[in-house]
Amino acid sequence: MLESVIASPEVVHYICKRFDIKMSKKLGQNFLIKRGIVDEIVHAAELTPGEPVLEVGPGIGTLTQGLAQSGADVTAIELDRRLLEVLDTTLASYDNVRIVHGDVLKLDVPTIMNHKPFKVVANLPYYITTPIIMSLLESKLPIERLVVMVQKEVALRMVAKPGTKDYGALSVAVQYYTEPDIVLDVPPKSFLPAPAVTSSVIRCVL
Repeated sequence: MLESVIASPEVVHYICKRFDIKMSKKLGQNFLIKRGIVDEIVHAAELTPGEPVLEVGPGIGTLTQGLAQSGADVTAIELDRRLLEVLDTTLASYDNVRIVHGDVLKLDVPTIMNHKPFKVVANLPYYITTPIIMSLLESKLPIERLVVMVQKEVALRMVAKPGTKDYGALSVAVQYYTEPDIVLDVPPKSFLPAPAVTSSVIRCVL
């Protein structure tokens, strides 16, 4: 079962049951169950074999699997210690994935990424989306591109133009550092458990 596509309802249910995973609302855990969404995220990142990519919050590895299959050199930072064993199991067949336990806001990301240019691809925890994005942008890391899943309302603020109702501090900051565009909207039914809001995948080119 674990050799299958992870981002499917059957496999996510199986993993959660096998490892007795109770999704944490506090940590904003919603696992993708649509492999097509994973493929679109990976496509938007334009990854090449061996290219360094940072994933924040891999969860049980639904997106991580797609990143690994692209041939990229994946470093995934996971805060929830309970999921480390899960990731070691679900991603065991990929030797281009490294799991790091910790808080991305507190870790030495430049050292973790070997002080080389990299891309960020992630389904970000919604409760801390803005702090993570701003920390990555303001730290002047050698990031080439961010492709992240966020709440749709946050994505609209990131791409909003001056004079529109969504334009604000986040719009100014993101557009100062990057050229953002929305790749696609993702309905709640694409996740387990289903969040209360629609999500969007946003691409920010630095």
